[in-house]
Amino acid sequence: MSTIRPVRSQTEKDSEPPALHLHAMDNLKFIRETMESAASFTAVPGWGQVIIGVLAVITAYLANKQTNSNYWLIIWITLAILSLVISLISMQLKAKVSKIPLFSRPGQKFALSCSPPMLAAAILTLSLYNSNNFSLFTGMWLLLYGAGIITGGAFSVKVVPVMGICFMVLGLIAVFSPATWGNAFMALGFGLLHIVFGLIIAWRYGG
Repeated sequence: MSTIRPVRSQTEKDSEPPALHLHAMDNLKFIRETMESAASFTAVPGWGQVIIGVLAVITAYLANKQTNSNYWLIIWITLAILSLVISLISMQLKAKVSKIPLFSRPGQKFALSCSPPMLAAAILTLSLYNSNNFSLFTGMWLLLYGAGIITGGAFSVKVVPVMGICFMVLGLIAVFSPATWGNAFMALGFGLLHIVFGLIIAWRYGG
């Protein structure tokens, strides 16, 4: 003898709670995203900064020998490009050793926050070059590089924004100093500060 079962309406089906495994997946996703948002970008390379600092000191020596302003500018721009390559390679190596993705959410925030001041520095460099105004390069570069390090450092370890503040202070002094001191300020900033803070980062945060 057959039995008669009540037919469940579509509304009843929709009102059913989602399966437990879906709840668990959502919770894990929320926890992972929260942890990534709260985490710091720790792949800032200490030894990479030390290498860049040493190259900057050598570049300051070579730039100080130049009597042609165009050659002076080419030397420093070459260092900037080389430093970018060294930073990317050393960050990738540190991230690989630490077994963390380089472009995790903190890494993305670090890169996006650094970019606007660096882009502004590139645009102002072109503008100052077109107006043949070389005296402001040193102060402008130090100030905007420091601003980029501070904004990006907000998503990294605490020593990074401190380094940015030091760059900005040095840039502020350079702006009101004689232009003939430019190479000395560049050596102090992109050379000495990178070496000192690079050693601190390498010592305290593993390379």
